[in-house]
Amino acid sequence: MALVAQVQNGQIQETASQSSLKKKDETRGSGNGMDKDAFLQLLVAQMQYQDPLEPTSNTEYVAQYAQFSQVEAINAMSTSMDLSRASALVGQEVYIKTTDGSGETKYVQGRVDYVVYEGGKPYLSIDEALYSLEDLDTVVDPTYQAAYDKAQSLNKLINEFPLLTNMTLADGARIDEVAGIYSAMSDYEKGFVDEDAKSAIALYAARIAEMRRRAEEAAETAQETAAADTASGDTEDATEAAEAVPAQG
Repeated sequence: MALVAQVQNGQIQETASQSSLKKKDETRGSGNGMDKDAFLQLLVAQMQYQDPLEPTSNTEYVAQYAQFSQVEAINAMSTSMDLSRASALVGQEVYIKTTDGSGETKYVQGRVDYVVYEGGKPYLSIDEALYSLEDLDTVVDPTYQAAYDKAQSLNKLINEFPLLTNMTLADGARIDEVAGIYSAMSDYEKGFVDEDAKSAIALYAARIAEMRRRAEEAAETAQETAAADTASGDTEDATEAAEAVPAQG
């Protein structure tokens, strides 16, 4: 997989995926791994350079090999569990936590599309970028994530409301929309909306309702005045009264 890094001010900007994949190369280059071939080489060297006056017994060799086989079996079991765990994450919404070379922590959110197995280790693919399973931070239930995202979107709409002192009837459609979204949310989803946001929705809804009530009253008064002026023959006053009716928002 080719990795392309951005360069800013002469410095390579490492992506979260590249930072996560670094662990693969560091693990390979650490030289701490001990496989069966390495063990056999050490065993042959031990037999070759042992003290001929006090040779190691066959029993000791067998015991060493048995211990190594046990450790190898445990490592194989751990690898198998990691692979199984990674496979179970396909289709799940997750958060990946990585730390770049400068020590900055980055979070990546997304759905695991597939899992790549390389060198006996699983790597999670999110939006065609690979991340080490070791960097998995959180697995999120889709229902929880959807409710959380909806609450965040609602908060954003509320933050775009004008100040109460600057409200006009033209703002009514937007306020109705937000109030409708909140009203249609389930009790579970409403639990993700903070109390300040709930209070703001109620406050703005009450304010726009009051403004509309006053506008209707003003319109009724203007119409009554126009009708009275028409009945008395004062058409000029009737026209002015009719034009004074505020537009409904």
